[in-house]
Amino acid sequence: MAFEDLKQRVRPDWRDTLKGILEKARSLGPQAVLAFDLDSTLFDNRPRQARILREYGDARSLGLLSACEPRHWDTGWDMRAAMRACGMEDAEVEQRYADARAFWQERFFTSAYCVSDEAIEGAAAFTQAVAATGAQVVYLTGRHEAMREGTVACLARCGMVTPPGTDGRVHLVMKPTLAENDDAFKREAHARLGRMGMVVAAFDNEPTHANDYRHRFPEATVIHLATDHSGRAVELMDGIVSVPHFALEDVTHRA
Repeated sequence: MAFEDLKQRVRPDWRDTLKGILEKARSLGPQAVLAFDLDSTLFDNRPRQARILREYGDARSLGLLSACEPRHWDTGWDMRAAMRACGMEDAEVEQRYADARAFWQERFFTSAYCVSDEAIEGAAAFTQAVAATGAQVVYLTGRHEAMREGTVACLARCGMVTPPGTDGRVHLVMKPTLAENDDAFKREAHARLGRMGMVVAAFDNEPTHANDYRHRFPEATVIHLATDHSGRAVELMDGIVSVPHFALEDVTHRA
């Protein structure tokens, strides 16, 4: 499913769904389990992407790329599109892409660079609200263990509950190494979630992963973050609720 189509799934009453999740978590306390993906779910990765492309521009004396900003990544994870958004001509984008991609690959999946991420709107307050219900917060991510230090540091800097806070009820579940497939890893981790308690809700930006949660935990509320995704043509299952962010109040028209 195209990104714009996914955004159109967001219903006017999506905040009521998030509030209902908090109410259910409060009623169950420590038996409640809420699973959160990180990238493009709780975290906006565009600052990390922009930092890497800026550094590539500096390293190759490419002034247009040295001025890269997060807004240049607004269309998703396509580096070619970001390079063009920075003002680079198509021919040069194609000429430079393989080199830029290799430069990116060496940096993106590291603790040193993931610290540049910023919180999705409302994510910090929402994770704090979940923790306040007494429920278990599980960050279930395709990031690998070598990124743990930077991930925890970024969670703390962005104001989210951090493991092993609130009496051990905050967990960070990561792949052992970068090589593991994200889809398979998350599916295998579902059994661990089920042993921890009742899965009340799961949050993910990838339609494939949201669908997997829907299959495995049909009684849970599955939330899809309509931010960006890998670009795979996957339809969201019925019953999955799309939200643009986590802010529980609309402050657009406040003075």
